[in-house]
Amino acid sequence: MEAWFAVPTVQVNWPATQRRVKKTLDLARDFIRMGFHPGMEARTTAGWQTTPVSTTNRFRSSTEQVAIRNATIEQERREYVEQILRAVRRLSSRERELIMTRWFDGEDRTDIEAYIMLNLTHSSYYRVRNSAFRKLACGLGIEVFTEAQA
Repeated sequence: MEAWFAVPTVQVNWPATQRRVKKTLDLARDFIRMGFHPGMEARTTAGWQTTPVSTTNRFRSSTEQVAIRNATIEQERREYVEQILRAVRRLSSRERELIMTRWFDGEDRTDIEAYIMLNLTHSSYYRVRNSAFRKLACGLGIEVFTEAQA
């Protein structure tokens, strides 16, 4: 008996998902390191411009627009990092220690330096890291899906 509708079967592409989680952690680490402020500046050169008459009497200068944009971007970056750190806090203690040591410890560590520092073997480090990546991907909703071959 053949179904009257076809339900697409999707699977998680784990290698692509792990790359996405790693990029997410790298970006959060970079935001923490360089600060959340985007550093955009207003033009200081005066320019002549015809401004149409407005009935609302609202006027925004380029300085105000840049200040608003900077504040908005800074807030979005802080929320992004907080979301990731909340997800990391929900991991098991070993997974959390691994992620915090590798990405958020203030040092620029490689995987090798991290597993030596944590006294883990190569295989156990990657097993714990992959488990943490899977949990983070599901918790943050950043899995990469592919349609399964029928």
